[in-house]
Amino acid sequence: MFDPSSIVVGLEVGTSKVCAVVGELTAEGALNIIGVGQAKSNNGVRKGEIINPAIVEEDVRNAIVEAEQMSEAEIRSVYLGVSGAHIRSFSNRGVHPVVSADREITAEDVQDVVKNAKAVNLPPENHILQTFRQHFTVDGQERITDPVGMLGARLEVEMHVVHGNTNRLQNAVRAVKGLQLEVEEVVFNGLASSLALLTKEQKEVGSLVIDLGGGTTDYTVYVDGIIKHTGVLAVGGDHVTNDLAIGLKIALGRAEGLKLEHGAALPDEAARGQTISIPGEVGLPAKTVNLDHLRRIMHLRLEEIFHLIGQDLERADMLRHLRGGIFLCGGGARIPGIAKLAQEIFGIPVSVGKTNSISGITSALDQPEFAAAIGLVKFGSLQQRRRAKPGLLPFGIGKTVGNLFSRIGA
Repeated sequence: MFDPSSIVVGLEVGTSKVCAVVGELTAEGALNIIGVGQAKSNNGVRKGEIINPAIVEEDVRNAIVEAEQMSEAEIRSVYLGVSGAHIRSFSNRGVHPVVSADREITAEDVQDVVKNAKAVNLPPENHILQTFRQHFTVDGQERITDPVGMLGARLEVEMHVVHGNTNRLQNAVRAVKGLQLEVEEVVFNGLASSLALLTKEQKEVGSLVIDLGGGTTDYTVYVDGIIKHTGVLAVGGDHVTNDLAIGLKIALGRAEGLKLEHGAALPDEAARGQTISIPGEVGLPAKTVNLDHLRRIMHLRLEEIFHLIGQDLERADMLRHLRGGIFLCGGGARIPGIAKLAQEIFGIPVSVGKTNSISGITSALDQPEFAAAIGLVKFGSLQQRRRAKPGLLPFGIGKTVGNLFSRIGA
């Protein structure tokens, strides 16, 4: 048996699947993936949000049981990943006057300016998920990482804030707590995916991670080693399937099968004139589908997703900072030609991301659809180190989860 304090579990409740990943923290501080459990989402989640708690609870149970069996560890708590169109983000600047007689900036001044940056007028029904502290500015001097001990009269800090609808977040938490599992923290899936894929160097030079899920597409931008921008599109692989069902006039189940077996992100000259024969089934007649038509339908939807992300990044002036490239993950990253399509649209090198600085089950580490759940485990391991060293504050994350749970009555 494993020491319970060394076990960290990431749980992603997605539109297409529920995935639980079990990690073990070694005595040396290394992270090792020792178990994976997954269950198909049986229509309990739509566009990343829970619509049938009873179904979701059963799917989570199945994934947890499988993860426990593989890891031979008892799962007592999880780091829960969330997504959905209700999740929003923005950057806010906090300002604090240094009032001490000698004008020396103290740790208390830093806490005050961070608190001011977090004091945003959110809608009353929303809750802060994560906050990411940027560089400080002292009397106009920018890009200061730690101002404590410096002299100045005006201290400023930029803060990136990710927030979501409290009730929708509660739905996910309740589904997990109904299985007698504790939720350590609720984490934005886009953050988790980027933690799984990006190296320290890639975060420094500027990189974008796009997680192409079944119901949503999450994306996160790192520049100078810190998160600068995040976003969620309520569009994903399920929308591609729906487009195929409508465009080809076939049932959704058949459309999903064709997408997985014959789909591609780019039209192919070799596909012109080719057809796919679908045998008849009970209640469904045999049908012939044009392969080129199928791929053009997929191309249009995937192109739209990347264009929407590009427009958002352009408005935020982020595109020029992406010297490290773009990294894709999620089930959509498996679509043939997807990286090439993204590269054509963004004009930046694009690749399917690989998990880094994590060892363990190769079959899990090599699959892009597990990136978010693996990243949740990495997030949890970093939080455990922070608790062991109270002065360490990764990502500038505030303690907001307890407030969320208190609203649930936990």
